[in-house]
Amino acid sequence: MADDGDRHRQSRLFTDDDGSFDAERAREESLPVEDGEVIDTDELADHQRYVEGRGIYDERNRVNDLTGKEWKYATKSVIDESYPPAVQHDLRSEHGGQKPPRLCADLIGQFSAAGDTVLDPFAGVGGTLLGASFCEHEGTGLREAIGFERTERWIEIYHEVLERENEDRHARGESPLAAQDMRHGDCAQLIEDVPDDSVDLLLTDVPYWHMDELEQTRNERRTRESKLGTFAGDANTEGDGTDATDASAKRETKNEWLADMAEKFDRFTDAVTQAGHVVVFIGDMYRDQSYEFLSADLARAIESTAPLTLIANLVWYDPTKDLHVYGYPFSFVPSMVHQNVLVFRLEDGTETDD
Repeated sequence: MADDGDRHRQSRLFTDDDGSFDAERAREESLPVEDGEVIDTDELADHQRYVEGRGIYDERNRVNDLTGKEWKYATKSVIDESYPPAVQHDLRSEHGGQKPPRLCADLIGQFSAAGDTVLDPFAGVGGTLLGASFCEHEGTGLREAIGFERTERWIEIYHEVLERENEDRHARGESPLAAQDMRHGDCAQLIEDVPDDSVDLLLTDVPYWHMDELEQTRNERRTRESKLGTFAGDANTEGDGTDATDASAKRETKNEWLADMAEKFDRFTDAVTQAGHVVVFIGDMYRDQSYEFLSADLARAIESTAPLTLIANLVWYDPTKDLHVYGYPFSFVPSMVHQNVLVFRLEDGTETDD
């Protein structure tokens, strides 16, 4: 009788009536098949193992828990997923800048491993925290997440969303999402309580200018007219679908905002482990007949201040985003259907191709 190694090698000869590889027959023989090829597990290196349905995992992976097949897909520079409204979207959408929890889960899966700690210093309604919890059920394992948020209403929404979502999951016979650590207060102060080198991934959506210090309310008329943000001296702050109730409030200039963000990320970075990543959502905008390349501006500001190096700019393209007739019929004004996702690594981090 042929040994098990011979059986794997001989299985490559499985063919159908046309002489083509018969993947179905191979599966019936309980052989691992990927992309129409039988995986000969005896030929795997000591640091490799086959994961059913996912491909070959390399135990030298220091970034995440993805197999080579999954890693290949995750390196695409454009994320062309629509992430339809879900996870109590009607409630979360009260916050105009919320991000889909499953998008956050995908990014967490790319830049961390099971059991890692994720920090969101601008947590909003908790998209990052929910994403970390989803990883336990739909990704590669639960992450522990910490969120900082100064607006109590957003914290209330996070807890309400978690409660409602778990009620729905219970009704479907599914296990609950884990509650994460949402902390109320100013991120510049709360970061002091996070030990250095204790965070494996920082994932956040930065606030625009002075928005996090202003009382905010929805303004449906202005939201319909424009999603463009503003800088100093303008009471309309529609960058995330809100406007300020106090039109006389002090407003930051873009340079002041960039300096503030750079200073904060310099402090946040102390909490990130040497092998960790910093991943930041940031949208560009069109204002006063000029394109504001905020992603590039923010990347330069962070690199000039914090010990971080930009290693990628991923583009999240949302094909379901509403389009507006800006500028017609006199000038071309772009409708923003993308967000930039800046990926940083600590400057003195080491990498190898071995």
